Amino acid sequence: MAVQVTDFHLLRDQLLVRRHKLEAALAKQQTAQMVQLLDQVDRALERAEAGTYGTCEVCHDTVEPERLLADPLTRVCLGCLAPDEARALENDLELAARIQTGLLPKKDFSVAGWKVAYHYQPAGPVSGDYLDLVPHGDELYFMLGDVSGKGVAASMLMANLHAMFRVLISTGLSLPHIVERANRIFCESTLPTQYATLIAGRASACGKVEICNGGHLAPFHLGREALRAFECSTVPIGLFCDQQFSSSTYSFSPGESLVLYTDGFTESLGHDGTEYGSHRLGKVLERCIDRTSHELLQDCVDDVLKFRADPRQIDDQTLMVLQFAPTTH
Repeated sequence: MAVQVTDFHLLRDQLLVRRHKLEAALAKQQTAQMVQLLDQVDRALERAEAGTYGTCEVCHDTVEPERLLADPLTRVCLGCLAPDEARALENDLELAARIQTGLLPKKDFSVAGWKVAYHYQPAGPVSGDYLDLVPHGDELYFMLGDVSGKGVAASMLMANLHAMFRVLISTGLSLPHIVERANRIFCESTLPTQYATLIAGRASACGKVEICNGGHLAPFHLGREALRAFECSTVPIGLFCDQQFSSSTYSFSPGESLVLYTDGFTESLGHDGTEYGSHRLGKVLERCIDRTSHELLQDCVDDVLKFRADPRQIDDQTLMVLQFAPTTH
């Protein structure tokens, strides 16, 4: 999901909250680090009042919004970091990338009669796309989402979603209630500028699939007879704490697939400036009805790479194929 323009008034409110908490901590015990942090917060608030908050102190260009979301005390843009700061940031990004890779499910995934293949490609070192597969009893839970923004701040929220859903699935709540709980926690633990589109689903060994869609792109059902999209009108998670969610249940026959993707995939631009689009993705899927999940996935990835004019990737891209392939005895 593309980076949104940061609302500095909201970040200012967050700085005021942090200042209040620092003052409360200093009243009980003073340390040099807390005094230094309070001074940094005050300086950031002064910049907010002067209208220079978010401006690099070295080159006077704009500081990357996603870095401000991750650390509201940031004072310089990436291009103006001192060599030691740049090395430290590079090491942190490498570690974050390794951690994020470790959170992804294994590539060769098969459970409850479902074979799953996925393509997960960050635009930079880390991604704001969320993808997970969780076997639970004789069912498979699957989640795919897109956090607002990109970079480190978005990847931190992706990890937050990963942990939340892993815990909530174990509670035995219904799928809509799991998403509602996740939405409330997400609202209460993030900035008002942050949200995520999300699909959470549950697939059974008999081919039943329950889907709860929070403002995400419509997934495709690649059936034997036709291709159809499961449309949704619900808002993303993280916008309203009391938002309620509902789910729909569909039946899949052996060999049929469910295809989920993020907008980084369909918003890839061609040589004429047009977007790849979900319509073209659907056309590729219709030609691949007899393909395995891995083959189908690769055909889609190859087609978008052929379509894309710029070899550089500007947004995180994720695509997941779940194919119902029960074992026959």
